[in-house]
Amino acid sequence: MKHAGPEALDRLEPLLVELRGLSALREKSRGAFYLRSKAFLHFHEDPTGLFADVRLDPDGDFVRMRVSSGAERALLMKAIENACGL
Repeated sequence: MKHAGPEALDRLEPLLVELRGLSALREKSRGAFYLRSKAFLHFHEDPTGLFADVRLDPDGDFVRMRVSSGAERALLMKAIENACGL
């Protein structure tokens, strides 16, 4: 599964705007977010859809979540807000 390219990130732009609004996150490059000094979130594209790899536990591994639909993106945002203590 390859990292999301510019076209895939264009499709995710409304989600990226929401993520940029979270003060706890810092976007180092388009679609790659850090929490404190640690990689926290990035995106992948695959023929089956778009996916986010997110580190919901600061000491854990990345968890892959599908983000192709609005409902899936809402679940991701909820999980991120919980992980960030928002």
